[in-house]
Amino acid sequence: MTPRLRISLALAWLALLALLGWVAGRGLDLGGDLRKFMPAPQTPAQHLLIDELGEGPGARLLLVALDGAPPPALAVQSRALAARLRKTPRIALVANGDADLSAVPERLRPYRYLLTADAPARLTAPALASELQSRVADLGSPAASLIEPLLERDPTLEMLRLAERWQPAASPQRIDGVWFSRDGRRALLAVQTGAAGFDPKAQELAVADIRVAYSAVRASGPGRLVVTGPGAFAVEVAGRTQREASLIGVVDSICFALLLWIAYRSWKAPLLGALPLATAGLAGLAAVALAFDGVHGITVAFGFTLIGVAQDYPIHLFSHQRPGVSPWASARALWPTLGTGVASTCIAYLTFLVSGVEGLRQLAVFTIVGLGSAALATRFLLPALIDPAPRDVARSPGLRRLWSRIERWPRLGVTGGLLLALGLFAAARLAPGAFWENDLSKLTPVPAASLAQDEALRRELGAPDVRYLVTLHGRDVEQVLQASERLVPVLDRLRAQQAIAGYDLAARYLPSAATQRARQAALPRREALSATLRTALADSPFLPDAFNGFVDDVATARTATPLRARDLAGTPLAGSVEGLLIERGGQATALVTLTGLDDPAAVATALAGRNAQLMDLKEASETLVAAYRGRVLWALALAAVLLTITVFVVLRSPRRVVRVLAPMALTTLVILAVLRVLGVELNLFHLVALILAAGLGLDYALFFDHAGDDPDEQVRALHAIVVCSLTTLLVFALLGLSSIPVLRAIGLTVAVGVVSNFVLALLIVRGRTMTVTT
Repeated sequence: MTPRLRISLALAWLALLALLGWVAGRGLDLGGDLRKFMPAPQTPAQHLLIDELGEGPGARLLLVALDGAPPPALAVQSRALAARLRKTPRIALVANGDADLSAVPERLRPYRYLLTADAPARLTAPALASELQSRVADLGSPAASLIEPLLERDPTLEMLRLAERWQPAASPQRIDGVWFSRDGRRALLAVQTGAAGFDPKAQELAVADIRVAYSAVRASGPGRLVVTGPGAFAVEVAGRTQREASLIGVVDSICFALLLWIAYRSWKAPLLGALPLATAGLAGLAAVALAFDGVHGITVAFGFTLIGVAQDYPIHLFSHQRPGVSPWASARALWPTLGTGVASTCIAYLTFLVSGVEGLRQLAVFTIVGLGSAALATRFLLPALIDPAPRDVARSPGLRRLWSRIERWPRLGVTGGLLLALGLFAAARLAPGAFWENDLSKLTPVPAASLAQDEALRRELGAPDVRYLVTLHGRDVEQVLQASERLVPVLDRLRAQQAIAGYDLAARYLPSAATQRARQAALPRREALSATLRTALADSPFLPDAFNGFVDDVATARTATPLRARDLAGTPLAGSVEGLLIERGGQATALVTLTGLDDPAAVATALAGRNAQLMDLKEASETLVAAYRGRVLWALALAAVLLTITVFVVLRSPRRVVRVLAPMALTTLVILAVLRVLGVELNLFHLVALILAAGLGLDYALFFDHAGDDPDEQVRALHAIVVCSLTTLLVFALLGLSSIPVLRAIGLTVAVGVVSNFVLALLIVRGRTMTVTT
């Protein structure tokens, strides 16, 4: 091929990559909904966990502390910050201990008489006269600026009473009207985001809104902002993961280029070697973007990890080049072996398509399309760009001497292989500690100091327990609200017994329609209230018509349709109610969050027989993880069967099939044994890494088998696999040093797998006899 044609082909390939990038970018909608990587929930607790994972109040709660300034200054900052955040679209609710009346908009203000149980008792003549005398005193106090705007419509201050009632049951102490820590050194706020907990981008924007608002409030004065909670942790972890992954990516790219330049003594090798991998990534992304509504972030992260084996494809072609043989001929000769490895791996990933988990289906499409594209690019495009007359690595004296030494290694026969397998299996099973890790909290990369700070703020703020919830089920919202109201005396007794420190439920904000109607019936008619008000005003300095708006509001409340959850849409109060009420499949569930739960058994006993159940979300998460792992293991078992059948169809020799598959199978046992002996409890990320390690093992074994007993071919295969192993080992060894548990799990697993696959392939699959001359 002439240089001009090569340049044209290279430009066409780059144009194809740009097109794939455009298609991927146009349909790419990166999502972070972890529920797409979870199996369908089976139990009520698992259903609740899946809902709470994203939409629950705990997942959307951010805890904020202000310190570094005198308490009066912190109180001013707290009020100013709360005021700014309440105007921020991405913030649903802000609580800092002040009387926030913005939770109930003007159109809903008359409903205040239906939301409190004792409002009618304050509408008698003696009670009204007492309230009016108190208002006179209030107008002469420092609180006059707060009280005066409310008087005309609310002389009994029902709105302030509601605001007080809606404060957390176990709220912190107040200094200057806002929450402070017990030591009085930190002002505290609880912020609820409007975005779901599984939306990391929206959580990042919400945290950024808080920081920007605080910077404006603090200006150049003293102070420090601390933000914790699931959203803040997600932002911190995403940042750390991106920084570490970027650093590892840069180091990997540099080392990959250096290794290929040293191995092939050509500046073109790193550039050409990157083209199939880039093709794999962009083709996989484009396929998933076109096949699904959105691409999960985990799909991208794991997908690029799993298609990493594609970087080996051009290396095999480079190492098998030699003078006198065109690149096209080399590619044709390698294609049966390369195609077998790719087809076997892709067939194995097909099992993920029937896993019933959308995230795994995305991962299957990404990997199959990516690996297939990289293999086809290596076979049909890359040969046109390779130098047709390179040096032959089989003529390298150093490499041939190395192969001569390897030839003296003992071979691992059937008996030795079986004994090794039994020993590894015993080591993996008998190692102390649990085999599987079901506790997702242990995978968090959040520093211990940050977790301790979050726990301390939760105690100070009386934030709800993130593990336990009480659920009440019914046919509709009205039924579960009534059940919640009947449960209140039970919860009050538990609080008095100190089994819990407090609780929160939707009925605290939104009484049932039946309760609202009962309160309506207790409200006086307009004429009766007007007469009562005239009597109360007799000895008051207020004018006779000063409270006409008050009479109008009571009259409106008396005839209004009971307030429903949907009426709260668009108000800050909606965040509190919607997080505690779930409607799904014609059924409704009311949630009760608990604070300071010290005795789960006592709570469960008290709830028995009351259509209420104490849910342990930690137990639900562990059972769901176990179910997910079971799905993955069944898929892997089916994949192993399909892979074996594929290799057998191609090789047509039971002996060769066993030799090719043995290193991969033994390496799986080696990885399990090493991890377990090191005290590592296996999780889902180890399983994903095991898949990649198995693919590498199959690749190494197939190419040693392809070399047969030809001395030159064996040296070329050795060269290719040494380069492949070094590049892969470097990447995953760096991942194994990461501070992020997910990256560390994948890195350590694959790094051990690379070494084991290489050694076992040499011990089992290398050609029988040969004579090498140097």
